[in-house]
Amino acid sequence: MAGEAFISGVGMSEVGVRLTRSPLGLTMDAIREAVADAGLTLAQIDGVSTYPGKMPSFLGFSPIGVDEVIEACGLKTRWHTGAAEATAQLGAIADAAAAVKAGLARHVICFRTVYEAAALARPEAFPPLERRRDVTGNSQWVSPFGAFSAACWTAQFATRHMKRYGMTREQLAQIALNDHRNAALNPRAIVKQPLSLDTYMAARMISTPFCLYDCDRFTDASTVVIVSAGEALDEVTSTPVRIAATAGSVERYSWDQAEWASAYPTGRDLWRNTDYTVDDVDLVQFYDGFAFQPITWLEGLGFCEVGEGHRFIEGGTRIALDGELPMNTGGGQLGWGRLHGFGFAYEAVIQLRGQGGARQVQGDPQVAVATSGGGPMAAALLLARD
Repeated sequence: MAGEAFISGVGMSEVGVRLTRSPLGLTMDAIREAVADAGLTLAQIDGVSTYPGKMPSFLGFSPIGVDEVIEACGLKTRWHTGAAEATAQLGAIADAAAAVKAGLARHVICFRTVYEAAALARPEAFPPLERRRDVTGNSQWVSPFGAFSAACWTAQFATRHMKRYGMTREQLAQIALNDHRNAALNPRAIVKQPLSLDTYMAARMISTPFCLYDCDRFTDASTVVIVSAGEALDEVTSTPVRIAATAGSVERYSWDQAEWASAYPTGRDLWRNTDYTVDDVDLVQFYDGFAFQPITWLEGLGFCEVGEGHRFIEGGTRIALDGELPMNTGGGQLGWGRLHGFGFAYEAVIQLRGQGGARQVQGDPQVAVATSGGGPMAAALLLARD
């Protein structure tokens, strides 16, 4: 399969809240698991990719960079990258796919390490992000209005769906209920119990219409995906999953706010890069930092018309494990933990390999979509088990 890119290995560290293991230690745990999963050795790795790279000003958000991984693993790399100025988290995997297709590398470690919960408990070692009076960059457009948190501006898009299209909180709740129900079947997830609609409706509000259960929580973990060139699959012992298409876009919020979140143009572009269609997809792993975001991905990717996403998920049966379009089978970020996008690629691979255990989608799924972001930036992967 020359000229193609595959996910050959996946790995994940312990997932928890306020873990004491170092972020580099968590990253190494995930790397070791992914390399073993692929049947490779560290000596065969010649590329590294991450999002957003180490951020000294916000270490809890991104404490580990490419250089540290290369040093800790003793790698001899030919290609590596790591930056926040990208098409969202899974863009790091798309970049790796492009690199192996171009012959720049054969096996690339892609990783995302988060340490936000532990950082809150240890501010002396992981100083919180400073919110100065003279804000710059993207924050200049939101911070003066008290909207520093993404919950605030994502909630505006959700409110528009309520006002324009009639979405109700009971419909929105189905994302959190589905995530919690699936997470309870996932031994690595933070959430261990399903969520009732009554408990959801009684929860305190965060930013209307989002309540506590509509927002992911800070988590400590590392997730790794290994991308391999088709020409190098003879070195792999796992079941590879082909990266059939990628897409990404950026809809920066500035003086003129974007009318539609970037999930919409990214969704349209994904199908322009493949012969697959929405009818071929067996399951989806949609970014859900906030519960409204999977609705935008449903609409943006064309699983339903714009303004119909809340009706698609009403009652939760269509997106359940045994539904017509199983969604966030591992629990998503609302149930599994805030793995910041990479958990969706990991879970898609697990499902396509048939390794989901109690949460495995039946019927031998062959095609999946995994996404990240969807607000000011977005990235999507179409994955296929050939």
